[in-house]
Amino acid sequence: MSGTKPPATPSAAPSAAPPALPAPVPKAEARPASWPASPGARMATRAERWALVIGTAVVLLFSLWLFSAILTPFVLAACIAYFLDPPARQLTRLGIPRGLAAFLLVMGLTAFALLALLLLYPLLVAQIGVLVTRLPAYVAGIGTLVRQALERLQEALGPELVDTQLRDLAVRQAGQIITFLGTAVARLIGGGVALFNVFTLLVVTPVVGFYLLRDWQAMMARLESWLPRRNAAVLRQLSRDTDRVLSAWLRGQLLCCGLLAVYYATALSAVGLELGLTVGLMAGILSFIPYIGSLTGFVTAVLLAMAQFGTWNGVGMVVAVFVAGQIVEGYIIYPRLLGDRVELHAVWVIFALFAGGVAFGFLGVLLAVPMAAAIGVVTRYWLRRYLESPLYLDPPRTGS
Repeated sequence: MSGTKPPATPSAAPSAAPPALPAPVPKAEARPASWPASPGARMATRAERWALVIGTAVVLLFSLWLFSAILTPFVLAACIAYFLDPPARQLTRLGIPRGLAAFLLVMGLTAFALLALLLLYPLLVAQIGVLVTRLPAYVAGIGTLVRQALERLQEALGPELVDTQLRDLAVRQAGQIITFLGTAVARLIGGGVALFNVFTLLVVTPVVGFYLLRDWQAMMARLESWLPRRNAAVLRQLSRDTDRVLSAWLRGQLLCCGLLAVYYATALSAVGLELGLTVGLMAGILSFIPYIGSLTGFVTAVLLAMAQFGTWNGVGMVVAVFVAGQIVEGYIIYPRLLGDRVELHAVWVIFALFAGGVAFGFLGVLLAVPMAAAIGVVTRYWLRRYLESPLYLDPPRTGS
């Protein structure tokens, strides 16, 4: 019977429990006085959320403006890491360590860029020499062709519509256009290396690109862990949509530009255009800007053909090259490489590229398409929210 008494002692436990409640107080007192006290769990206000969004945007824009002079190699390295992340993941699945995969990919891309520079730059410089030497002959050739065309037009329409002064003015303007284009192309290619610091291009960008590519997955996971918990799911979905749009456009567009550059350079050289390599590469690379790039290459090639050949047959061959290129681009290259995955309108891309270039130069051009993709995704998200909200779905008023 005496063993029945001990079970009654647990009733004293509740009396001992209340003194354990103030336990956090000594812990708080142990905190250094310089540390702010934790506010505890609470709901963030709307003003705090907007302050976070606006403050983050202001800091990013201010940092972009402040460090724009040195950000180009780092942004270029980030583009390289983003572009090479899918093949790096594939190599990792094959058992190759991520660091080794990043090193091989970055070194391979750097070697390819150096090889292309070593092979193409002397050819481009040689063509610039041809352009400078033949520029007076080009001006005379295009003047003769324009004069012949205007004489035929004068015979067809009569001297009252096409007089001698108008014909001479057109010939002079055509010659000035050829001189301007030739000088601009010569300066662009001759000073192309000066656009980039050699040390930055050959050392900083590959090194930064290697480290970014090696740690890309870890950095993305860390950034995701910093997202506000309240909106984490929505922000993750927006980032996935942005990545889908951006990767489809960027990788597809780069492949399209490479294929078109090879086609135009080969085809224009084959028809006998002396500057076919330079104009073809320029037309392919500028195809990164929808419509404007191919149009610029077409106009330049036609004017050079008029200046060099002096006959409409040579000009017709150049026109045929670009017509065939547009057919291949519109019906084969773009549908196969891009298809319906791209949700960036051409006008929006053109505006973004020009706006970025005006605001931050080459750095702005690098950032233009990613920012355009992100803004487009966010805009479509808010449009869907609006179309599902009472602001749009409120029934119309039926009476006064």
